Amino acid sequence: MNDSHPFTVPLFRSAAGVEEALGRFLLPADPALDSIERASVAAGLPAIAVAKPLGRLLSVLCLALGAKRVLEIGTLGGSGAVWLARGLATGGRIVSLELDAGRADLARRSLADAGLGDSVEVVTGAALDWLDAAIARGEPPFDLVFIDADKEHSRDYVKRALTLSRPGTVIVVDNVVREGRVADVDCPDAGVQGIRRMLEWIGARPDLAATALQTIDAKGHDGFLLAVVRGGDGGTRID
Repeated sequence: MNDSHPFTVPLFRSAAGVEEALGRFLLPADPALDSIERASVAAGLPAIAVAKPLGRLLSVLCLALGAKRVLEIGTLGGSGAVWLARGLATGGRIVSLELDAGRADLARRSLADAGLGDSVEVVTGAALDWLDAAIARGEPPFDLVFIDADKEHSRDYVKRALTLSRPGTVIVVDNVVREGRVADVDCPDAGVQGIRRMLEWIGARPDLAATALQTIDAKGHDGFLLAVVRGGDGGTRID
């Protein structure tokens, strides 16, 4: 073996190592996200921010869609919103919903520091309340919806996201594998059961084409759901 090679054998033998290697190729140093991570740690936020490979995927999806209207459910410290904003079409905007006022304030400051404050509106309050009000007032459809909030209400979030969609809208739900526990029908965890209810509901919807992918990375074993709204009536019902 050539000892001068930057990737050593132990690196290839761990998920974290592979993630680091791929990041060296595809994810350059990112001071804005590093700053958000430091601010989140200082504020005592849980280490559940969107992983960088998924964050880049969100940017790529927005770019592919030419997204101008994006909805995020679950802001946390703002890193997901940064990834989404970087893929927005010119003049595009994000609405990001966060229950906790302290987290919302932190995200607003971080987004402003990253130069993205004008592109992202962080809304404080219960997401379901905002979603129901948006449906009632006829909010225009979103091009992409990213859901990374409490898992117990996953089906409720997706139902409303579908109503706020159009044919071609992409819906992404993070953390759907839960270290493999999603396969356990008897798992007592409320979040796991919430994910299972969501998956069952989506699987029965002819107006959604969806898949779910497992991920194994530095944060462990998890995964995400990726769905697109089919043509026709699109998202008009939440029954």
